[in-house]
Amino acid sequence: MKNFKFSHIILLTAIGLFFTVDSTAQQASVNVQQNEKIEKLMEVKKELNRNNRIGDRYVIQLFYGDNGEANEVIQEYRGLYSYPSQIVYEAPNYKVWVGNFRNRLEADRALLKLKSSFPAAFIPKPQRR
Repeated sequence: MKNFKFSHIILLTAIGLFFTVDSTAQQASVNVQQNEKIEKLMEVKKELNRNNRIGDRYVIQLFYGDNGEANEVIQEYRGLYSYPSQIVYEAPNYKVWVGNFRNRLEADRALLKLKSSFPAAFIPKPQRR
């Protein structure tokens, strides 16, 4: 019985030493070599994101019609709210678009605020560019 306990102690000690040595031997360093073009592409993507040129964003459309009325609507809007706004021409109409929302939830929240002043406002389906 004494030998049995002693052999267990030796075995457990050997296993413990093995795992200790094995765990410290797993340290390494990684050297990443990256092409310069990848860095340039990342800068271009950041610029596109900053200028909101990447599609699949949500906007709120306040108006569509002729240019004169579109300008009146956008001036009225800019006096009331602070979301970014723009006039977009899609033949033969001018559209007043508001916002640049990442998801539908943000657009819906803004639409609720705008509906009191612009009851015809709606969220068109985003188009990929």
